[in-house]
Amino acid sequence: MNNRGLRIVIAALLLTVAAGCGIVRSVGKDPDGEDLARLDTLPNYKNGVFENLAELTDSTVKRNKLLLLFHNRSKITRPSLGLPWVKTDLNTLTAPAPTVVWFGHSSMLIKTGQGNILIDPILSNHAGPVPGLVTAFKGTTHYHAKDMPPIDVLIISHDHYDHLDYSTLRKLKDHIKTAVVPLGLGSTLVYWGFDRKNIIELNWEQSVTLPGGLQVTATPAQHRSNRTYSKSNKTLWASYVIQAGKYRMFYGGDSGYGTLFKKIGQKYGPFDLAMLECGQYSTNWPWAHLWLGQAARAGADLQARLLQPIHWAKFEEADHPWNEAIKQLLPAAAKEGIPVNVPRIGEPYTLGRPPRRDVWWNF
Repeated sequence: MNNRGLRIVIAALLLTVAAGCGIVRSVGKDPDGEDLARLDTLPNYKNGVFENLAELTDSTVKRNKLLLLFHNRSKITRPSLGLPWVKTDLNTLTAPAPTVVWFGHSSMLIKTGQGNILIDPILSNHAGPVPGLVTAFKGTTHYHAKDMPPIDVLIISHDHYDHLDYSTLRKLKDHIKTAVVPLGLGSTLVYWGFDRKNIIELNWEQSVTLPGGLQVTATPAQHRSNRTYSKSNKTLWASYVIQAGKYRMFYGGDSGYGTLFKKIGQKYGPFDLAMLECGQYSTNWPWAHLWLGQAARAGADLQARLLQPIHWAKFEEADHPWNEAIKQLLPAAAKEGIPVNVPRIGEPYTLGRPPRRDVWWNF
Protein backbone atom coordinates (compact mmCIF):
# COMPACT_ATOMS: atom_id res chain seq x y z
CA MET A 1 0.00 0.00 0.00
CA ASN A 2 1.42 3.42 -0.95
CA ASN A 3 1.60 6.40 1.41
CA ARG A 4 -1.52 8.00 -0.02
CA GLY A 5 -3.52 4.80 0.45
CA LEU A 6 -2.20 4.47 4.00
CA ARG A 7 -3.24 8.01 4.81
CA ILE A 8 -6.75 7.34 3.50
CA VAL A 9 -7.05 4.19 5.62
CA ILE A 10 -5.81 6.00 8.71
CA ALA A 11 -8.21 8.89 8.08
CA ALA A 12 -11.09 6.46 7.65
CA LEU A 13 -10.19 4.69 10.87
CA LEU A 14 -9.99 7.97 12.77
CA LEU A 15 -13.39 9.02 11.45
CA THR A 16 -14.84 5.65 12.44
CA VAL A 17 -13.44 5.99 15.96
CA ALA A 18 -14.67 9.58 16.20
CA ALA A 19 -18.14 8.56 15.06
CA GLY A 20 -18.18 5.69 17.53
CA CYS A 21 -17.29 8.10 20.32
CA GLY A 22 -20.09 10.46 19.33
CA ILE A 23 -17.72 13.24 18.25
CA VAL A 24 -19.01 13.42 14.69
CA ARG A 25 -22.65 12.98 15.69
CA SER A 26 -22.35 15.66 18.35
CA VAL A 27 -21.72 18.24 15.62
CA GLY A 28 -25.38 17.92 14.68
CA LYS A 29 -27.08 18.61 11.37
CA ASP A 30 -28.00 21.84 9.61
CA PRO A 31 -31.48 22.18 8.11
CA ASP A 32 -31.85 20.84 4.57
CA GLY A 33 -34.63 19.92 2.14
CA GLU A 34 -38.07 21.04 3.27
CA ASP A 35 -36.69 22.33 6.57
CA LEU A 36 -34.33 24.67 4.72
CA ALA A 37 -36.98 25.75 2.22
CA ARG A 38 -39.21 26.96 5.09
CA LEU A 39 -36.49 29.27 6.34
CA ASP A 40 -36.05 31.09 3.03
CA THR A 41 -39.42 32.82 3.47
CA LEU A 42 -38.58 34.40 6.85
CA PRO A 43 -37.74 38.09 7.34
CA ASN A 44 -34.85 37.36 9.75
CA TYR A 45 -33.27 34.80 7.39
CA LYS A 46 -31.32 36.31 4.49
CA ASN A 47 -28.71 34.95 2.10
CA GLY A 48 -28.74 31.57 3.79
CA VAL A 49 -28.25 32.75 7.39
CA PHE A 50 -30.21 34.16 10.32
CA GLU A 51 -29.57 37.78 11.27
CA ASN A 52 -29.68 39.78 14.49
CA LEU A 53 -32.09 42.67 14.83
CA ALA A 54 -29.11 45.03 14.83
CA GLU A 55 -26.47 44.81 12.12
CA LEU A 56 -23.38 43.47 13.89
CA THR A 57 -20.12 42.08 12.56
CA ASP A 58 -17.00 40.78 14.24
CA SER A 59 -14.54 39.14 11.88
CA THR A 60 -12.16 38.24 14.71
CA VAL A 61 -14.50 35.84 16.49
CA LYS A 62 -13.52 32.59 14.78
CA ARG A 63 -9.78 33.13 14.91
CA ASN A 64 -9.64 34.33 18.49
CA LYS A 65 -11.99 31.66 19.84
CA LEU A 66 -9.69 29.02 18.42
CA LEU A 67 -6.66 30.68 20.00
CA LEU A 68 -8.53 30.91 23.29
CA LEU A 69 -8.73 27.13 23.53
CA PHE A 70 -5.00 26.63 23.45
CA HIS A 71 -3.25 29.61 25.02
CA ASN A 72 -2.10 29.64 28.65
CA ARG A 73 -4.67 31.28 30.86
CA SER A 74 -4.27 32.66 34.34
CA LYS A 75 -5.33 30.23 37.08
CA ILE A 76 -7.77 32.85 38.32
CA THR A 77 -10.11 31.97 35.44
CA ARG A 78 -10.79 28.70 37.26
CA PRO A 79 -11.71 28.43 40.95
CA SER A 80 -8.99 27.14 43.24
CA LEU A 81 -11.46 24.87 45.09
CA GLY A 82 -14.43 22.75 44.15
CA LEU A 83 -17.64 24.77 44.05
CA PRO A 84 -20.10 24.09 46.88
CA TRP A 85 -23.22 22.24 45.87
CA VAL A 86 -26.43 20.89 47.36
CA LYS A 87 -27.86 17.43 46.72
CA THR A 88 -31.59 17.73 45.96
CA ASP A 89 -34.00 14.95 45.09
CA LEU A 90 -35.44 16.47 41.93
CA ASN A 91 -38.28 13.94 41.81
CA THR A 92 -39.79 15.04 45.11
CA LEU A 93 -39.79 18.81 44.61
CA THR A 94 -43.14 20.43 45.35
CA ALA A 95 -44.32 23.51 43.52
CA PRO A 96 -46.57 25.95 45.42
CA ALA A 97 -44.80 28.40 43.11
CA PRO A 98 -42.18 27.78 40.42
CA THR A 99 -39.08 26.23 41.98
CA VAL A 100 -35.77 26.72 40.21
CA VAL A 101 -32.74 24.44 40.49
CA TRP A 102 -29.54 25.63 38.80
CA PHE A 103 -26.85 23.14 37.76
CA GLY A 104 -24.13 25.62 36.85
CA HIS A 105 -23.61 27.57 33.64
CA SER A 106 -27.07 28.01 32.03
CA SER A 107 -28.60 24.63 32.89
CA MET A 108 -31.77 24.83 34.96
CA LEU A 109 -34.75 22.79 36.03
CA ILE A 110 -37.95 24.69 36.83
CA LYS A 111 -40.65 22.76 38.65
CA THR A 112 -44.07 24.35 38.14
CA GLY A 113 -47.66 23.33 38.70
CA GLN A 114 -47.99 23.07 34.93
CA GLY A 115 -45.00 20.78 34.40
CA ASN A 116 -41.23 20.32 34.63
CA ILE A 117 -39.10 22.60 32.45
CA LEU A 118 -35.48 21.75 31.65
CA ILE A 119 -33.43 24.51 30.03
CA ASP A 120 -30.14 24.19 28.12
CA PRO A 121 -28.98 21.10 30.03
CA ILE A 122 -25.28 20.31 29.89
CA LEU A 123 -24.60 17.66 32.51
CA SER A 124 -21.32 16.56 30.94
CA ASN A 125 -17.85 17.28 32.26
CA HIS A 126 -16.90 19.27 29.17
CA ALA A 127 -18.46 21.68 26.67
CA GLY A 128 -17.66 20.76 23.10
CA PRO A 129 -17.24 17.79 20.79
CA VAL A 130 -13.77 16.91 22.10
CA PRO A 131 -13.37 15.92 25.79
CA GLY A 132 -10.65 17.74 27.69
CA LEU A 133 -10.70 21.13 25.95
CA VAL A 134 -13.41 23.03 27.87
CA THR A 135 -13.69 21.14 31.13
CA ALA A 136 -16.13 21.71 33.97
CA PHE A 137 -15.05 23.16 37.30
CA LYS A 138 -14.74 20.82 40.27
CA GLY A 139 -18.02 20.52 42.15
CA THR A 140 -20.20 21.15 39.09
CA THR A 141 -20.67 17.61 37.78
CA HIS A 142 -22.62 15.95 40.59
CA TYR A 143 -25.94 16.03 38.71
CA HIS A 144 -26.52 13.59 35.87
CA ALA A 145 -29.25 12.70 33.40
CA LYS A 146 -30.46 9.91 35.70
CA ASP A 147 -31.18 12.49 38.42
CA MET A 148 -33.69 14.39 36.28
CA PRO A 149 -37.44 13.91 36.76
CA PRO A 150 -39.71 13.36 33.73
CA ILE A 151 -39.42 16.48 31.58
CA ASP A 152 -42.59 18.05 30.20
CA VAL A 153 -40.71 20.56 28.08
CA LEU A 154 -37.07 20.90 27.09
CA ILE A 155 -36.13 24.45 26.08
CA ILE A 156 -32.97 25.12 24.06
CA SER A 157 -31.75 28.68 23.42
CA HIS A 158 -29.24 28.02 20.61
CA ASP A 159 -26.87 25.44 19.18
CA HIS A 160 -23.56 26.25 20.91
CA TYR A 161 -22.00 23.29 22.68
CA ASP A 162 -22.36 24.80 26.15
CA HIS A 163 -26.15 24.94 25.65
CA LEU A 164 -26.92 22.05 23.30
CA ASP A 165 -25.08 18.98 24.59
CA TYR A 166 -25.26 15.73 22.65
CA SER A 167 -24.20 13.49 25.54
CA THR A 168 -26.85 14.88 27.88
CA LEU A 169 -29.71 14.85 25.38
CA ARG A 170 -28.88 11.38 24.12
CA LYS A 171 -29.49 10.09 27.65
CA LEU A 172 -32.57 12.24 28.29
CA LYS A 173 -34.46 12.08 24.98
CA ASP A 174 -36.80 9.23 25.98
CA HIS A 175 -37.83 11.13 29.12
CA ILE A 176 -38.73 14.39 27.35
CA LYS A 177 -42.32 14.93 26.22
CA THR A 178 -41.77 18.05 24.11
CA ALA A 179 -38.75 20.04 22.94
CA VAL A 180 -39.12 23.75 22.16
CA VAL A 181 -36.20 25.07 20.12
CA PRO A 182 -35.38 27.99 17.79
CA LEU A 183 -35.94 27.54 14.07
CA GLY A 184 -33.57 25.09 12.41
CA LEU A 185 -32.54 23.20 15.55
CA GLY A 186 -35.13 20.50 15.01
CA SER A 187 -32.87 18.98 12.33
CA THR A 188 -30.17 18.27 14.90
CA LEU A 189 -32.59 16.78 17.44
CA VAL A 190 -34.06 14.46 14.80
CA TYR A 191 -30.50 13.47 13.82
CA TRP A 192 -29.92 12.62 17.48
CA GLY A 193 -32.98 10.36 17.69
CA PHE A 194 -35.79 12.67 18.81
CA ASP A 195 -39.22 12.12 17.31
CA ARG A 196 -40.04 15.00 14.95
CA LYS A 197 -43.64 15.18 16.20
CA ASN A 198 -42.35 16.03 19.69
CA ILE A 199 -40.28 19.01 18.50
CA ILE A 200 -41.67 22.55 18.24
CA GLU A 201 -39.53 25.11 16.40
CA LEU A 202 -40.26 28.78 17.05
CA ASN A 203 -39.23 32.02 15.41
CA TRP A 204 -38.98 35.20 17.47
CA GLU A 205 -42.38 36.32 18.77
CA GLN A 206 -43.99 32.91 18.20
CA SER A 207 -45.67 31.12 21.11
CA VAL A 208 -46.86 27.65 22.00
CA THR A 209 -49.18 26.56 24.80
CA LEU A 210 -48.45 23.02 25.95
CA PRO A 211 -51.02 20.47 27.22
CA GLY A 212 -50.23 21.16 30.89
CA GLY A 213 -50.83 24.88 30.42
CA LEU A 214 -47.26 26.15 30.14
CA GLN A 215 -46.90 28.89 27.55
CA VAL A 216 -43.50 29.41 25.94
CA THR A 217 -42.72 32.38 23.68
CA ALA A 218 -39.47 32.77 21.76
CA THR A 219 -38.12 36.31 21.87
CA PRO A 220 -35.11 37.96 20.22
CA ALA A 221 -31.54 37.65 21.43
CA GLN A 222 -28.35 39.26 20.12
CA HIS A 223 -26.03 36.35 19.48
CA ARG A 224 -25.00 33.86 16.81
CA SER A 225 -25.01 30.11 16.13
CA ASN A 226 -22.53 27.51 14.91
CA ARG A 227 -21.23 24.06 15.80
CA THR A 228 -18.31 24.16 13.36
CA TYR A 229 -16.04 26.99 12.29
CA SER A 230 -17.01 26.64 8.63
CA LYS A 231 -20.72 27.41 9.04
CA SER A 232 -22.41 30.09 11.12
CA ASN A 233 -25.96 31.25 11.77
CA LYS A 234 -27.67 28.37 9.97
CA THR A 235 -30.00 28.00 12.96
CA LEU A 236 -31.72 30.63 15.08
CA TRP A 237 -30.89 31.74 18.64
CA ALA A 238 -33.53 32.95 21.09
CA SER A 239 -34.50 34.08 24.54
CA TYR A 240 -37.79 32.93 26.06
CA VAL A 241 -40.80 34.17 27.99
CA ILE A 242 -42.22 31.36 30.14
CA GLN A 243 -45.74 31.70 31.55
CA ALA A 244 -46.60 29.19 34.28
CA GLY A 245 -50.00 29.97 35.76
CA LYS A 246 -49.81 33.49 37.20
CA TYR A 247 -45.99 33.49 37.11
CA ARG A 248 -44.00 35.00 34.26
CA MET A 249 -40.31 34.22 33.84
CA PHE A 250 -37.69 35.29 31.32
CA TYR A 251 -34.74 33.17 30.21
CA GLY A 252 -32.16 35.23 28.34
CA GLY A 253 -29.99 32.48 26.86
CA ASP A 254 -26.90 34.16 25.38
CA SER A 255 -27.33 37.76 24.29
CA GLY A 256 -25.44 41.00 24.14
CA TYR A 257 -27.06 44.13 25.48
CA GLY A 258 -29.41 46.13 23.28
CA THR A 259 -32.80 47.75 23.01
CA LEU A 260 -34.34 44.29 22.68
CA PHE A 261 -34.53 43.93 26.48
CA LYS A 262 -36.60 47.07 26.91
CA LYS A 263 -38.90 46.03 24.05
CA ILE A 264 -39.39 42.58 25.59
CA GLY A 265 -40.11 44.16 28.97
CA GLN A 266 -42.67 46.53 27.49
CA LYS A 267 -44.44 43.76 25.57
CA TYR A 268 -44.28 40.84 28.01
CA GLY A 269 -43.21 42.21 31.40
CA PRO A 270 -43.08 42.64 34.25
CA PHE A 271 -41.31 39.38 35.13
CA ASP A 272 -41.30 37.56 38.45
CA LEU A 273 -37.84 36.20 37.57
CA ALA A 274 -35.28 37.04 34.89
CA MET A 275 -32.46 34.56 34.32
CA LEU A 276 -29.64 36.48 32.61
CA GLU A 277 -26.08 35.63 31.72
CA CYS A 278 -23.28 36.69 34.03
CA GLY A 279 -19.94 35.73 32.52
CA GLN A 280 -17.97 34.59 29.46
CA TYR A 281 -17.74 38.12 28.04
CA SER A 282 -14.68 39.06 26.01
CA THR A 283 -13.32 41.71 23.67
CA ASN A 284 -13.21 38.89 21.11
CA TRP A 285 -17.05 38.87 21.02
CA PRO A 286 -18.02 42.30 22.38
CA TRP A 287 -21.64 42.33 21.19
CA ALA A 288 -22.66 38.70 21.83
CA HIS A 289 -22.71 38.56 25.65
CA LEU A 290 -23.65 40.82 28.54
CA TRP A 291 -20.68 42.65 30.03
CA LEU A 292 -19.96 43.57 33.65
CA GLY A 293 -23.09 44.90 35.29
CA GLN A 294 -25.16 44.81 32.10
CA ALA A 295 -27.34 42.01 33.43
CA ALA A 296 -28.62 44.50 36.01
CA ARG A 297 -29.44 47.04 33.30
CA ALA A 298 -31.13 44.34 31.21
CA GLY A 299 -33.09 43.22 34.27
CA ALA A 300 -34.34 46.77 34.80
CA ASP A 301 -35.31 47.02 31.12
CA LEU A 302 -37.25 43.77 31.47
CA GLN A 303 -39.07 45.07 34.57
CA ALA A 304 -37.80 42.07 36.52
CA ARG A 305 -38.72 41.70 40.17
CA LEU A 306 -35.87 39.25 40.75
CA LEU A 307 -32.68 38.48 38.85
CA GLN A 308 -30.79 35.19 38.78
CA PRO A 309 -27.35 35.10 37.12
CA ILE A 310 -26.61 32.25 34.71
CA HIS A 311 -23.84 31.39 32.23
CA TRP A 312 -21.17 31.27 34.90
CA ALA A 313 -19.55 28.97 37.49
CA LYS A 314 -19.00 25.87 35.38
CA PHE A 315 -16.78 26.47 32.33
CA GLU A 316 -13.78 28.60 31.49
CA GLU A 317 -14.70 30.17 28.17
CA ALA A 318 -13.16 33.62 28.48
CA ASP A 319 -10.19 35.34 30.11
CA HIS A 320 -11.89 37.12 33.00
CA PRO A 321 -11.65 35.86 36.62
CA TRP A 322 -14.28 33.18 37.16
CA ASN A 323 -16.13 35.13 39.89
CA GLU A 324 -15.58 38.67 38.59
CA ALA A 325 -19.01 39.04 37.03
CA ILE A 326 -21.01 38.07 40.11
CA LYS A 327 -18.98 40.49 42.26
CA GLN A 328 -19.76 43.30 39.82
CA LEU A 329 -23.39 42.33 39.31
CA LEU A 330 -24.50 42.63 42.94
CA PRO A 331 -23.73 46.37 43.39
CA ALA A 332 -25.02 47.11 39.87
CA ALA A 333 -28.32 45.38 40.65
CA ALA A 334 -28.56 47.19 43.98
CA LYS A 335 -28.35 50.52 42.12
CA GLU A 336 -31.20 49.37 39.89
CA GLY A 337 -33.20 48.22 42.92
CA ILE A 338 -33.38 44.60 41.71
CA PRO A 339 -32.90 41.74 44.21
CA VAL A 340 -30.51 38.99 43.07
CA ASN A 341 -30.84 35.27 43.77
CA VAL A 342 -27.50 33.39 43.78
CA PRO A 343 -28.07 29.79 44.87
CA ARG A 344 -25.46 27.10 45.11
CA ILE A 345 -25.50 24.45 42.43
CA GLY A 346 -28.44 22.13 43.08
CA GLU A 347 -29.95 24.41 45.74
CA PRO A 348 -33.69 24.87 45.06
CA TYR A 349 -35.26 28.31 45.15
CA THR A 350 -39.03 28.91 45.14
CA LEU A 351 -40.41 32.18 43.82
CA GLY A 352 -41.73 34.40 46.58
CA ARG A 353 -39.18 33.34 49.15
CA PRO A 354 -36.22 35.54 50.19
CA PRO A 355 -33.43 35.37 47.59
CA ARG A 356 -30.42 33.22 48.36
CA ARG A 357 -27.43 35.48 48.89
CA ASP A 358 -24.85 33.55 50.91
CA VAL A 359 -21.45 34.53 49.48
CA TRP A 360 -20.09 31.12 48.47
CA TRP A 361 -18.01 32.32 45.50
CA ASN A 362 -15.41 34.43 47.31
CA PHE A 363 -12.28 32.31 46.75
